[in-house]
Amino acid sequence: MEQALDNIKVLDLTRVLAGPYATMILADLGAEIIKIEMPNTGDDSRGFGPYVGEESAYFMSINRNKKSMTLNLKSEKGKEIFIELIKEVDVVVENFRPGTMEKLGLGYEYLNTINPKLIYAAISGYGHTGPYSQRAAYDAVVQAMGGIMSITGQEGGKPTRVGTSVGDISAGIFGAVGILAALSNRVKTGKGQKVDVAMLDCQVAMLENAVARYFVTNEVPRPNGNRHPSIVPFESFDTSDGEIMVAAGNNSLWTILCDALEAPELAKDERFSENPLRNDNYDELRPLLTPLFQKKTTKEWSELLDHVGVPNSPINSIDKVVSDPQVIARDMIVEVDHPVAGKFKMPGIPIKLSDTPGAIKMPAPTLGQHTEEILEKYFGYDKETVEKLTEEGVL
Repeated sequence: MEQALDNIKVLDLTRVLAGPYATMILADLGAEIIKIEMPNTGDDSRGFGPYVGEESAYFMSINRNKKSMTLNLKSEKGKEIFIELIKEVDVVVENFRPGTMEKLGLGYEYLNTINPKLIYAAISGYGHTGPYSQRAAYDAVVQAMGGIMSITGQEGGKPTRVGTSVGDISAGIFGAVGILAALSNRVKTGKGQKVDVAMLDCQVAMLENAVARYFVTNEVPRPNGNRHPSIVPFESFDTSDGEIMVAAGNNSLWTILCDALEAPELAKDERFSENPLRNDNYDELRPLLTPLFQKKTTKEWSELLDHVGVPNSPINSIDKVVSDPQVIARDMIVEVDHPVAGKFKMPGIPIKLSDTPGAIKMPAPTLGQHTEEILEKYFGYDKETVEKLTEEGVL
């Protein structure tokens, strides 16, 4: 079946998470991804657990639909092969520290002379400009610097790292968006360009209303637990057997919720009639709501609130998420068959296209699995030539 990006070829120099996540998005939508890895070692994440046999589950979960080619870019022959590949592809993606590609003689300015239509995407901790550009970065460091930790956690508690690697993943998503925007612009101009995405920039972009609240009130936002900072009630409540998340995001839903709680008088109370008032009088409202939710189980509340249209959910653990009927119905848990690891489950593709849908056509590659195939396709190299280059440390 035709896919949205099946005419796009990408050279992927990325490793670990931010860059591989960006190229996985492109791969899922049909782009041909040639993942360039160092001989013998490959992507650092191949060494991250847990393992299925000898294969990293971490690596397999974000490198599906890609072809792996080993290539030593520090060797002159390796650079020659890389430059020839640059002539054939639409996009190159790297997530080295800024300046690394320039030291190899393979920076954007040079590659642009080789292929003026090339989209050069660089994903890094702090970007290719600014005083921090040479600083090392990992997800937790950027979460700390970008402020998201300072607003995450229980009220009065210590700043807390978000449970998934949002520093890396958000940069990967923004990176993919930037690449697609540059490809769209190339259709109009015929020219490529550089896409510079910084993990720190992405964290700041995701701060949402925290930045707005600070500039309007001059108060520094702090962790609020599960409570929304400006919508009430928009938080979790204890039930008779667990917890439920409730989001009454407007006055109409507030009135419906009060009826469901058999407390219609709360909706008529002048202290709580409008959202700004509920927010101002939160310390008075919360103790009134708490005992009401404790009258039923989480399931009973969920069924009742679903029936009347109030957004709600139990707080699912991962085992419940991966077996949730809605998640299953949307193909968000898929199984692939890896040549070494065997059957392996992972998240599916969240972008649903009606005419050119994404697809998981192949599992993550073993190290160098497609080296011979790629060199034969683009250079006409035979098996003996590949073996010779491998012995020389080029592949």
